[in-house]
Amino acid sequence: MLATVKAWARRLKRDVHAVYLAAHDPRTPWHARVVAILIAAYALSPIDLIPDFIPVLGYLDDLLIVPLGILLVIRLIPADVLEEHRATAEGRADRPVSYVAATFMIALWIVAAVALYWWLEPLLLDWLW
Repeated sequence: MLATVKAWARRLKRDVHAVYLAAHDPRTPWHARVVAILIAAYALSPIDLIPDFIPVLGYLDDLLIVPLGILLVIRLIPADVLEEHRATAEGRADRPVSYVAATFMIALWIVAAVALYWWLEPLLLDWLW
């Protein structure tokens, strides 16, 4: 069973890279490109929407969001284009990192923290005084 899980993880990693490459291919339809860019950016981002230190929910995005997003994108990309980029991804060992997606996730967390502060500030002031 462990070998099956490892093989699945390797295929998923290869497919994320293939989707990233297909998103930049002019033969990919525009709607598939948009979804592919979003999914690849999220999958390659070093920062998750839900941090991994949060029990159960932290790994939920890794186990559900990324594989389901990749599955959707694979269905949108033409088969010949996808196979070509899968072969390219298989040959490359390095995985690209999306710094734009990382910046977006950091900004999202900052906005959430500021909104939480503004929401809790009146309660905290009442509690402290």
